[in-house]
Amino acid sequence: MNPSYLFWGLVALLTSAGVWRFSRNPAAHLRRLVFALIHVLYRLRFQGRRHVPLRGPALVVCNHVSFMDALVMGGGSPRPLRFLMDRPIYESPWLNWLFRLVGAIPVESDRRDPGNVRRALGEVSRALRNGDVVMLFPEGRLTSTGEINTFRRGLDLILAKDPVPVVPAAMSGLWGSWTSHCHGKALAHVPRRCRARVALYFGEPMQPGEATRQVLEARVRALKAEADRWVESGRP
Repeated sequence: MNPSYLFWGLVALLTSAGVWRFSRNPAAHLRRLVFALIHVLYRLRFQGRRHVPLRGPALVVCNHVSFMDALVMGGGSPRPLRFLMDRPIYESPWLNWLFRLVGAIPVESDRRDPGNVRRALGEVSRALRNGDVVMLFPEGRLTSTGEINTFRRGLDLILAKDPVPVVPAAMSGLWGSWTSHCHGKALAHVPRRCRARVALYFGEPMQPGEATRQVLEARVRALKAEADRWVESGRP
């Protein structure tokens, strides 16, 4: 047999096998690709991943620094996450297929779409009762100062309906990137850094009776301070 035919036949076979495996469980393979991608983009430190429950429903809450947060969270979590996210981003023509694939839950303000928040919270409730882990950014928007904004009341509404364990988490190192609002509107300028140090710290799960907005916000701030120390230790 011509060696070139053998080579291209092997390439076609491996490609077909890869496509078949991906089609059987696309979300799992996508998580592996995201995990590899963020390790290429950043020098990462994960801490406390064991605090995410191995099974059963849970909420993960984290500060919101940049448009890369969801990728870092999705890659760093030991379990798949269902993200609660802004509907305009969810409906992006380029990324909507991805958000649908990972089961993201879009939400819009009632001022723009009356009843949307109620429907989104209903989807969150169904996900938790199905045993999923739901991830949300309780600040509701990207920080414009690098500091953590006050947590919104949606977190209390979710826990009042579905009292599940809550895992606080904190991100550090993405403030100053082109996907943050550090140098003006996010994504509106060219990247200025390469292979930045980025830390994602998970805290111990909190039971729903003690996981109020104020307590969780304080815990996320404390985790962020720990993560900041590692990020800043590598700066000149």
